[in-house]
Amino acid sequence: MRKLSMDELNRKSNEEFKNASKTPIVLVLDNIRSMNNIGSVFRTADAFLLKGVYLCGVTATPPHREIQKTALGATESVDWKHFPATIDAVNDLKNDGFTVYAVEQAENSTMLNALNVSDKKKIALVFGNEVSGVEQSVIDACHGCIEIPQYGTKHSLNLAVSVGIVVWDIVMKLK
Repeated sequence: MRKLSMDELNRKSNEEFKNASKTPIVLVLDNIRSMNNIGSVFRTADAFLLKGVYLCGVTATPPHREIQKTALGATESVDWKHFPATIDAVNDLKNDGFTVYAVEQAENSTMLNALNVSDKKKIALVFGNEVSGVEQSVIDACHGCIEIPQYGTKHSLNLAVSVGIVVWDIVMKLK
């Protein structure tokens, strides 16, 4: 095995990314405080060619040096919008035909490994605040909740890690 060079990776330019057919997933960030997490979410959205990222409430928006540290330019390729209230983003997505899931440990949530997305054309995933999670009013407005199965003592994952796990699983199921 040989590590590939940057030239061999065939990366898209920002213009090619903008014009490419997108994976029909939008990530919704509900009052995220860590700009490192926000930047990491942009990188994940870029890596999987996602439709966009919605930044809600107190979630910081680009351009910002702290976001850029982990985004590494993904804020330039990935489309994003800001909403003062997460519920407005959820309602906007539902009106646009998206099935909206909160990623949260909740009563009657669907375990990620059991989630069937084969009949879904457009999916939005709401990820909540690092401490308090997704607001209950937002959960109430969603079509359902997805939970990542966990077996240790902590029962929580870093936001950026959760985004990566859920997005990878759903993209693989869609393909």
